[in-house]
Amino acid sequence: QVHLVESGGGSVQAGGSLRLSCAASGNTYGRYCMGWFRQAPGRDREAVAAIDRVTDDTHGALYADPVKGRFTISRDNAKNTLDLQMDSLKPEDTAVYYCAASTHDLGIAGLLASLFRYWGQGTQVTVSS
Repeated sequence: QVHLVESGGGSVQAGGSLRLSCAASGNTYGRYCMGWFRQAPGRDREAVAAIDRVTDDTHGALYADPVKGRFTISRDNAKNTLDLQMDSLKPEDTAVYYCAASTHDLGIAGLLASLFRYWGQGTQVTVSS
């Protein structure tokens, strides 16, 4: 089991940047594929990005189409952390952002929320026009 705590949310104007972080407990962090998801008021939870257990030339990350080229997901397995760098933010990026962990490889979990077992409590991101 892994416990996840997000931080770094806040309010920013359109075009600005924010960096979200997720701290994971335990010594098994490297075993989990990690992801970021978001949920806006009145909308279903949607995927943002996911990253494999290790990152090298053969393992990488996936991004949802709305955030491609603007968001970057990264992880530090030595520090048990997951980050999401969000640039060129738009009002439609406004949502609660959640960090999640999956026991599946990225090739199986992909961006499917149902395959991510462990979730943080979320952090609010608000982008004003």
